[in-house]
Amino acid sequence: MSAYDAAALKDLLASEALKFGEFTLASGKTASYYLDCRNLTLHPKGANLVAAGMLAQMEANGPLPQAVGGMAIGADPITASIITLAGQRDLPLRGFMVRKEAKGHGTGRQVEGPVQPGQKVVIVEDVITSGGSALKAVDAAREFGLEVVGVIAIIDRLAGGAEAFAARGLELQTLFTVRDFGIEPE
Repeated sequence: MSAYDAAALKDLLASEALKFGEFTLASGKTASYYLDCRNLTLHPKGANLVAAGMLAQMEANGPLPQAVGGMAIGADPITASIITLAGQRDLPLRGFMVRKEAKGHGTGRQVEGPVQPGQKVVIVEDVITSGGSALKAVDAAREFGLEVVGVIAIIDRLAGGAEAFAARGLELQTLFTVRDFGIEPE
C-alpha cells in the first residue's frame, strides 16, 4: 500500500485514535476529546497511510527534503514509516530523531541519524495543539545546523500551533484538523 487514501486514514483515525471523555492534555488544560495517534502510527495500515499522506504532501511542495524527523518518541514511528515507504519507492529520503536532551555518552548528540548540517529537513509530528513538542524539535534541528523547511502533522487541534510555527517562519501542514471530525476547537 503506497497510494494515499485520505478517506481510509480518516476512518482509521476515528476508530483507533479519537476518544471522547474528560482528558488532561500535556498543557494541563482539560479537553472533551483525546487523540492518541500512537494507536494510528503503530497500526500496520495506519502507519502506511500516514506515511503515504505525508510523503504526498512533501512531494506536492516541491523537491523532497533530504530528511524527516521529529521529537522522540512520538515522531519515531512516523519517521520510520515515511523512510520505509520512500525506500520502497527508491527516494533518497533519510530519517532522524531528536532526543529530549543530548545524551551524556557516545557522540553526545541531541539529533541522531544520518543527517549533516546544511541539509533541508521536515519536522513530523502526530498531534499539534500548541506546537510545543514539534517546536522543540525545530529548535534542536536548527541548533544542529539543519535547515527546517516545514512541519507536517497528522492532525491539528486548532489550538494555536499553526500560529506558533508561523512566528518561527514555518508553515504547518496537516493531513486533517479536528473540524474534519466535526469537532470545534476548545
